[in-house]
Amino acid sequence: MWVYEKRLQYPVKITKTCPKTAQLIISQYGGPDGELSASMRYLSQRYTMPVRQVGGLLTDIGTEELAHMEIICAMVYQLTKNLSAEQAKEAGFDAYYIDHTAGIWPQAASAMPFTAKEFQSKGDAITDLTEDLAAEQKARTVYDNLLRMITDPEIRDPLKFLRAREIVHFQRFGEALEKTKEKLDQRNLYYFNPEFDKGMMKRV
Repeated sequence: MWVYEKRLQYPVKITKTCPKTAQLIISQYGGPDGELSASMRYLSQRYTMPVRQVGGLLTDIGTEELAHMEIICAMVYQLTKNLSAEQAKEAGFDAYYIDHTAGIWPQAASAMPFTAKEFQSKGDAITDLTEDLAAEQKARTVYDNLLRMITDPEIRDPLKFLRAREIVHFQRFGEALEKTKEKLDQRNLYYFNPEFDKGMMKRV
């Protein structure tokens, strides 16, 4: 069970609406490398993680990703607050406006809707943690791309915070992968186990 604090992990105070920018940033809500898929990935993988400490890390980071999702949604909301149909049309936000008005809905910048295909929970500790490392790097790349496109400091500030957290998560998952390898080696479970590999070769 989690304790929910009714405040954002990092403040968002955007004073100028810009639906075009919102259309870019929303990718970090419902896009392939966004915060929604990250939270679902880690909070699903934690159940089958054999190393308790690493399962706890997945819970911690998965929960933080929900907080990041809130930050992104707050940014999209503030960038589209009180948006008129005319403003949406002028900004190229009209297709989104037709389907959702100014409601927050998970999709990529390309308008591809969120799907559970965006994340994986394989049930193999090494596979899942390797995916998590890649996921954090892909998310960091998306934040890099957003920062290349956006010049408004009110928008860049929370994006920089989120980018920094992706780097920290990548480091924590790297440590978790090494710890997991050690633990599984000790228990003779790691999938590079010679006896396991020998058995697999016989079946080929």
